[in-house]
Amino acid sequence: MLKQAVYTPFSPRSCRPAGWLKRQLEIQAAGLNGHLDQMWPDIQSSRWIGGEKEGWERVPYWLDGFIPLAWLLGDEGMQARALRYVEAILEGQQEDGWICPCLEEEREGYDLWALFLICKVLVVYQDCTGDPRIEEAVYRALRQLQNHLDSRTLHNWGAARWFECLIPLFWLYERRPEEWMLDLAFQLEIQGFDYEKLFGYWRFERPYEKGRWSFVSHVVNLAMCLKYSALYARLTSRDGNAEAKRMIRLLLRDHGMAVGHFTGVECLSGSGPLQGSELCSVVEAMYSYEILFQLTGDPEWADRLEELAYNALPAATTPDMWAHQYDQMTNQIECSVFPEEEKPFRTNSGEAHLFGLEPHFGCCTANFGQGWPKLALSALLKKEGGFGIGAIAPCSAEGRVEGTAVRLELQTEYPFEDGYTLIVSPERPVELELDLRIPGKALSAALDGRPVSGPVFRLRRLFEKETRLEVRFQFAPEWVSRPSGMVCVKRGVLLYALGLEAEETRLEYVRDGVERKFPYCDYQFRPVSPWNYAFAGTALEFHRGRIGKFPFDPDCPPVWLTAQMVPIPWRRAGGCCAEYPDSLEPLGQPEEKRLIPYGCTSLRMTEMPLISGQREL
Repeated sequence: MLKQAVYTPFSPRSCRPAGWLKRQLEIQAAGLNGHLDQMWPDIQSSRWIGGEKEGWERVPYWLDGFIPLAWLLGDEGMQARALRYVEAILEGQQEDGWICPCLEEEREGYDLWALFLICKVLVVYQDCTGDPRIEEAVYRALRQLQNHLDSRTLHNWGAARWFECLIPLFWLYERRPEEWMLDLAFQLEIQGFDYEKLFGYWRFERPYEKGRWSFVSHVVNLAMCLKYSALYARLTSRDGNAEAKRMIRLLLRDHGMAVGHFTGVECLSGSGPLQGSELCSVVEAMYSYEILFQLTGDPEWADRLEELAYNALPAATTPDMWAHQYDQMTNQIECSVFPEEEKPFRTNSGEAHLFGLEPHFGCCTANFGQGWPKLALSALLKKEGGFGIGAIAPCSAEGRVEGTAVRLELQTEYPFEDGYTLIVSPERPVELELDLRIPGKALSAALDGRPVSGPVFRLRRLFEKETRLEVRFQFAPEWVSRPSGMVCVKRGVLLYALGLEAEETRLEYVRDGVERKFPYCDYQFRPVSPWNYAFAGTALEFHRGRIGKFPFDPDCPPVWLTAQMVPIPWRRAGGCCAEYPDSLEPLGQPEEKRLIPYGCTSLRMTEMPLISGQREL
C-alpha cells in the first residue's frame, strides 16, 4: 500500500487562474513557450510526431508545461495543438508497449529518461481531459519498462532521474493496483543513483575545477532529486521529509544563491554572485517543492516554492517571455557573449546568460514552460475533509466534500501585497477543515482581524453560505549576509536588487539550420546606468505601486524599496563586474536609489557591500 499524500492538486479542468497569475499565463501563451511547435524544429519536426529532429526529451518537456497551460486558460486552439502531439505519441506506441520514437535496434542504448518523462506528460494530459486511453497506454509502457530492465540496466540520465518514474507509476497503482508495479519501483531504486548515500558522503563543499562535469553534481539532477526521498518513502517506513531537508540544507550551505536557489553552470558552482544557475534547475526545484508540500504538508516547501517562483523564475525570462536565459547570475551587469578566456562559468559557454531562443543548449527552451502552470495548480489544494493553500496566488477551484460542491476563490496580489482573501461558497451547509498558510517570513498574522499563528492555521467549522476569510500578515525589510562578505535585501518572499537601465541589441541569425528572428531572436543587454554601488546605511523604505501590463516589469514594478547608496571603486572584468570591489572608499555622496524585485530585473546588482551605519547581520 502507498502512503497517502497530505494534499492533492485540483485538475486543470476545475482550477482557474485569476488576476496577475492569469495575466502571467497569458503572456507565456503569447510568447516563446506558446509558439515552439510553430517555429522551433526540435518541436515542430520532432521524431515524436514522425519528423527527423530530436526525439528524446524536448517534446515531452514542452508538453509538460504546454498542456496544463492550454487547459488552465481554456484555450481550445492550444488544446487542439497539444492533442495532435498526444495522438501521434499514442499512435506510435508499439505492440509490446514501447512508446519512445526509436528503432528496435536503438532500444539497447536508449536513455530511458525520455520514457519516464513522456509517461508523466500523459498523466498530466489525462488529468486535463479524462481521456480513457491514457491509463492503458501508461500501463503498457511501464509494463514494457519492467521487461526491458529485466535484461538491461539504467544508465546516464535514466539512472540519475529514476525516481521521476515513480510519479506515473504511483498514479497508475492508485487506479489499478498490481504487484508488479511495486516490484518495478524497487527495481528502479536498485538500478538508479543512491542519493541518500551521495548526500551522506557529501563531497561537494567546493565546486569542481573548470571544465569537469558529473551526473552526481549536475544541478538539474539535484533539483529533481530533492523529492526522491518523499516519493520513495510512500513505499517504506523512512522519513522522506527529513532526508529532503538534509539535502537542501547541504546544497544551500555550500552553493546557495541570494535568490534562495543553488548554483549550477552545469554542475554545482559555489556561492559566488558571478556564477548562476540553469533555468531547468529552477523549474525542476519548484516541481520538487510542489511534490514535497503535497506529500508531507510541511510549509517549508511552500515557502521555498514561492521564493523561486517570485524571484528566480521571472528573472530568467524577458517580461514578455519571448526570450529566456540558460544561466542567471545574481550580480549581472551585462548580457553579451563572454570571450572564452573571460567567461566566469565553470562549464557553460560564454553565451549561456544571453536572453534568447536556446542560449547554450535547448533543454531550458523546452522545459521552462512548466513553471507557471504548475505553480497555478499548487495554490488551492484538496485534503481529507477540506482544502488547503499552498503557494499564495490568485485563482479559483471547485471541489466536493462529503458530496457537497464547494467553490473556492483565492483573491490576492501577493507577493505584491501582504495578505489574501479566501472566499468559500458551499452549495449547502457543510463542515470543512481549511489549512490557511502564513508565509514563513511573516512577523505576525491575523484572520478577520484576530491574531493567528502560522505557518499553517487550521480552521474547522460549519460553512453555511458564502464566507469571506481575510488573512493579513506583516513583513519588514531585512538585511541578509552573504558568503561573499556582502549583503542583500529581502522583504517577505521577495528579494530586491538595484535594477540597471539597459541598451538592447537584437541578434538575428541561423545556426545549425535553426533561425533566430524577432521576436524569437537572441538579445544582448548592456548597462547604460551606473552599477558600482554600496549600501550607505541600513534605512529602507517600502513603497507600493500597481501591477502593470507585465507583472514583473522593470519599468513599472508593483513594489520597491528605497535605500541610501554610494558609488565605490568596482572594476569590470570582461562582461561582468569583478567578484569583489577594489575598495570600499566612497567615490561620492550618498544617493537615494530604488531597489526593485529581483524578478523584475534583467541587469542588476543584488549582493553589495554595506559600508556605513553597519550593523551586525
